[in-house]
Amino acid sequence: MRSVTTLAGFAAQLNCAARPTGKRVALPRLWLLSDTQRLPDPGDAIQHLPAGAGFIFRHYEHLGRESLARKLLLACRKRRVIFLLAGDWRMALRLGADGVHLPEQLGHRARAIRSARPDAIVTVAAHSARAIHRTCQHGADAILVSPVFTTASHPGAAALGAVRFAKLCHDARLPVIALGGINTRTARRLRGSGAAGMAAISGLN
Repeated sequence: MRSVTTLAGFAAQLNCAARPTGKRVALPRLWLLSDTQRLPDPGDAIQHLPAGAGFIFRHYEHLGRESLARKLLLACRKRRVIFLLAGDWRMALRLGADGVHLPEQLGHRARAIRSARPDAIVTVAAHSARAIHRTCQHGADAILVSPVFTTASHPGAAALGAVRFAKLCHDARLPVIALGGINTRTARRLRGSGAAGMAAISGLN
């Protein structure tokens, strides 16, 4: 898919002199997030991700969530894509996922998860400078900051914009991944921002 190839190219050009995570695998620069409305079946999109990319499985309310997670984890393994399970860190550890993605309000659990499994990648969502500062104190590996640009996922939310996002990246003590309205048009505006990666939903399918 042309959009995946284009975004992967933009992601590779980001300032990824980000602090090393100390993990057995490198922190992906390109991430795909699942969404029950905009990406109900992520299987096909995973097949188009480049090796080394990351996938965050959300689908919080999906019936049979664990069964679907196992299926998608296998697909990610075959593509050499990093698989993070969102929200439920116990399920993530049970499945043998590469790590867990935590919503902003659960970011304080990052250190405990890393203690339970030191090689797990732990990312946390953040929507403000205060949340970023708080997350940096909890021992996460990276922060997904959103919405950077106007997004269909949160139509009423005020976008940060490229300039403000760049300042947040500069002030953060952890790698920052851009989320929200990322597509082949907006991604080029992240060059020089200091972002360690970019994440998308519809922009990658």
